[in-house]
Amino acid sequence: MISLELSETRVEVARENITEAGLGEKVEVRAGDARALLAEMVEEEIEPFDLTFIDADKEGYPEYLEWSLRLSRPGSLILADNAIRGGSVIEPEDESARATHEFNESLAKDPRLSALILPLIRGRVDGIAIARVLVD
Repeated sequence: MISLELSETRVEVARENITEAGLGEKVEVRAGDARALLAEMVEEEIEPFDLTFIDADKEGYPEYLEWSLRLSRPGSLILADNAIRGGSVIEPEDESARATHEFNESLAKDPRLSALILPLIRGRVDGIAIARVLVD
């Protein structure tokens, strides 16, 4: 398992929690910009992931989806948090909502994926996107 974290503070918190859970030997935490780290993983030709969970800057979601597909294989799952955002993605008025809307449209239209968005109520309506990779 690999976790990507932008800030050193989050890296330390993640490492402490992973160690406390007894998973220090199984989880690697990489620090830095996710786009650069994902590109490095593609360059390294690491084994495809069975599961990718996206929970980062919403403006990057469309790009993170493409990187996730490059690091997946048929049958892999790609999950993304905050896919509904209180309904703001339906008629987006800010860059974050526009990017999430674009991400959701990509999930619906990309022939490499079979996807759905599961609504969740967390004080307001939000959701998690769940996509299965169909082909390389």
